[in-house]
Amino acid sequence: MRLKNKVALISGAASGMGESAARIFAREGAKVVLADVLEKEGSKVAESIVSTGGEALFMRLDVSDEEQWREAVRATVKRYGRLDLLVNNAGISGGVPDRMSTEYFDRLMAVNARGTFLGMKYAIPEMQKGGAGAIVNVSSISGFVGQEFVHMGYNGAKAAIRMMTKTAAVQYANDGIRVNSVHPGLMPPMRTSVTSADPKVREKVLETVPMRRAGRVEEVAYAILFLATDEASYITGTELVVDGGCLAV
Repeated sequence: MRLKNKVALISGAASGMGESAARIFAREGAKVVLADVLEKEGSKVAESIVSTGGEALFMRLDVSDEEQWREAVRATVKRYGRLDLLVNNAGISGGVPDRMSTEYFDRLMAVNARGTFLGMKYAIPEMQKGGAGAIVNVSSISGFVGQEFVHMGYNGAKAAIRMMTKTAAVQYANDGIRVNSVHPGLMPPMRTSVTSADPKVREKVLETVPMRRAGRVEEVAYAILFLATDEASYITGTELVVDGGCLAV
């Protein structure tokens, strides 16, 4: 098992990429704490993992709330004695700038950028106590390039995640803590909105993907897994892009 006896905290774990990562981590031997605002869905995922022989528990977490992050990390350490792995996956997207409220823009930044910062703020001290750790921050290819169909606030937040990752990687390398980012391309729920859109829009979006398809959540989850394992022991401060070739064009 690639994560045997590791303790992992995954935000946004009730669905999508976070859920897939939680299931894969558990299969690889990790003790997984699933955190999300979706209590019913997250609890069901945790119960499903346990029913198949894995070790998991769910706790409610609004990643924009500092006190909730403090408590999530405290509760994880109280239950399992330490924290080895953090996956900052929780995020929200937005619409067209001139039709979005300032309040929603602030919320978008709070969840995507502030949430990632807070996760690292409270996880890193526990990893320092253990002398090692791995953090995987889920960003996006939107953190690299501007896109016609993506709100600029989302791009800005994902770019912030990318740079926070690099800075943390440099600052905590001597503590044995690795920090990397994963950058998905077209994925659910964006995939759903695209495939239900006007055929011309769908075609235009998929034309930006050399592989001519949207990604699958497990394809991102396995990238997250790799960066969390000791197989990536000499990898820190890097970006792992999972986008079907978009950024190669």
